[in-house]
Amino acid sequence: MINRDDRWPTEVVLERVSQQIAGEIVMSEKPGSAMRKWREIFEINQLELSRRMGVSPSVISDYEKGRRNPGSAFIRRFVNALIDIDAERGLTTLSKLSRIFNLSYLGAVIDMHEFERGIPPDDVIVAVDGVLLNSNIANEYIYGYTIIDSIKAILSLTGNEFMSLLGSTAQRVVVFTKVTTGRSPMIALRLSIVKPSMIVLHGSKKVDTLAMWIAENENIPIVLSTKSKVEDLVIGLRRLSYAQARV
Repeated sequence: MINRDDRWPTEVVLERVSQQIAGEIVMSEKPGSAMRKWREIFEINQLELSRRMGVSPSVISDYEKGRRNPGSAFIRRFVNALIDIDAERGLTTLSKLSRIFNLSYLGAVIDMHEFERGIPPDDVIVAVDGVLLNSNIANEYIYGYTIIDSIKAILSLTGNEFMSLLGSTAQRVVVFTKVTTGRSPMIALRLSIVKPSMIVLHGSKKVDTLAMWIAENENIPIVLSTKSKVEDLVIGLRRLSYAQARV
C-alpha cells in the first residue's frame, strides 16, 4: 500500500486523470499505440510495468503491437499500475498532469491532447489555418497541444498556476484564445522556465511588437490562427490525432 501524503493530487483530480487515460485507450482505433504512448509519458519500461501487473513483458508487448485487444479490466489494471509506479517515484508525472486538470476545472483549459507520434510543425500550422509571424520554426516534432482561454487564465489563475501550465508543455503547441494583442501570454512565456515548442494566438488581428520581440528572443515560433471560431480551432487540432489513428 502506497502512503499518499500531502503531495498526492486530490482524489477528484486523480480520478479524472485516470479516466482521461483509460478513455483515450478505449476510444482509440489503435488502443495498443495509446497504451504505449502513456507508458512512455510515465517513463516506465515494459519490464517494470509487467512486474507490477503480474504478467510477462511479452503480454505488454502483444497489447502495444496490436496482437491483443485490451478489455476494460486490463485497461483498469494498466492505468492503476502507471499511477502506483509513479507514486513510488515521487509523483513526478502525476503532479504535472494533476496541475493541468486542476486548471481545467477553472475553465482555463479548453482542450488538450497528447499525440501518439510526433507531428511536424508545418502540419500543426495547417491544422489551425495559421500564419507564421516570425522567422523561427520549431526544429522538433510536436507531441501534444493545450488550448487555453487567455481571459479566464488571466482572471482566475495565480502567477504560479499560470506558470505551472506553461511549465508542463515542453514539445507542445500552446494555443491562447481570445487574444487581443498577444502581449500578456507572451510575457508569461518569457517568465516561464520551460518553453513550449510553438505558440498559437487566436482572436488577434495584430500582434503586439513586444510579443513579437519576446518570441524572437526566446527562439519560439509564434503563429496567428485565422480560424473564425474557437470550436473550429479545436476540431482542426483533434483531426491531427484522428489522422494518426487511421495510419
